Amino acid sequence: MLNQHTIEIIKSTVPVLQVHGKTITTAFYGMLFENHPELLNIFNHANQRQGKQQTALANAVLAAAVNIDQLENILPVVKQIAEKHRALGVLPEHYPIVGETLLAAISQVLGDAATPEIIDAWAQAYGVIADAFIGVEADMYQKVADAPGGWSGFRNFVVTQKIKESELITSFYLSPQDRGAISSYLPGQYITLRVQPEGEEYTHIRHYSLSAAPGQSYYRITVKREDGAVNKPSGVVSTYLHEAVDVGTVLEVNAPAGDFTLDQSIDTPVVLISGGVGLTPMVSMLESLATEQPSRKVTYIHAAINERLHAMKGLIEELNQSHPLLTSYVCYESPAEGDTFDKSGYIDLPWLQKVVEHDSDFYFCGPTPFMSTIFKALQEWKIPQERIHFEFFGPAGSLEE
Repeated sequence: MLNQHTIEIIKSTVPVLQVHGKTITTAFYGMLFENHPELLNIFNHANQRQGKQQTALANAVLAAAVNIDQLENILPVVKQIAEKHRALGVLPEHYPIVGETLLAAISQVLGDAATPEIIDAWAQAYGVIADAFIGVEADMYQKVADAPGGWSGFRNFVVTQKIKESELITSFYLSPQDRGAISSYLPGQYITLRVQPEGEEYTHIRHYSLSAAPGQSYYRITVKREDGAVNKPSGVVSTYLHEAVDVGTVLEVNAPAGDFTLDQSIDTPVVLISGGVGLTPMVSMLESLATEQPSRKVTYIHAAINERLHAMKGLIEELNQSHPLLTSYVCYESPAEGDTFDKSGYIDLPWLQKVVEHDSDFYFCGPTPFMSTIFKALQEWKIPQERIHFEFFGPAGSLEE
């Protein structure tokens, strides 16, 4: 436990972190990879280049400082990050390296303002926070390994089917090479792939949402090929999966993880809203609702550019026809001639109010601007926060302005 004096010192650094947090975390990652390049086998290089990881870490450090006297307030965030750490293979021995580097980054950015007293206080605080993560993650590792069909670390899976779902999106069906049982999962969770495309110095690890209902003998992921855009490089792993992986390819897979999951303990109406490849966890939820809660009213809304880029449309139509309490809608931003859809342009609140019930639980996923629009619409409609659920692809961000 931290003494009151140490707590006060940490809290006194909050204004500094608000101003210099991202500068500190940017320096942190630079030092970390210079001194420990082997950790590039764990971290997402694209998120580093785009600054997403630096921002996420800065927000996490700031939250820890604000709540240093009540760390239970950030326990949900700790568990969320720990889920990803477990999926990536972060181990207790990594934490001293991170702590040492973080203190060095604080000293470098703040200069003389980083007094020995401040550095010592942060060293103590980091020790407490690291212990919390290590404890939570140890429990997660144990539960995953002990679960029926569970395993530790990465396990070899074979691609048994590769199905093109749209011009840019393809589904991969993965079965264990050892033909053993596999862990079940909750609708909305993801698995983690570790690959090393030809010519790449380091391995690349990516999380991909499971796009089928649990209970199968295989995992299905549905991946968009990221071709790159302004300020966004092409996806190394997605390109590798689309161009180099085929039926028979062996991929390393870590067991399912994630805290963005469908609440199946209730029977209130549920609305699933997806944009682009954000449909992946939604389809898993939708299939699960259709089979396990057929008496629950479900509305599924999907937004895409047009029909050419709309994945899994046939699957959703089949589910819609066979389940009377399921209603689905399609919104195309720029529909082409001959496309079939329910709304053109963008999803907005007046339209949402016409097609879904206010007392529903809302789940949504997609590009950040899309999610921000949905989130603001639901806030304007005064949907209670506890009935709004969403997930970022990649490091957690913010939908608030």
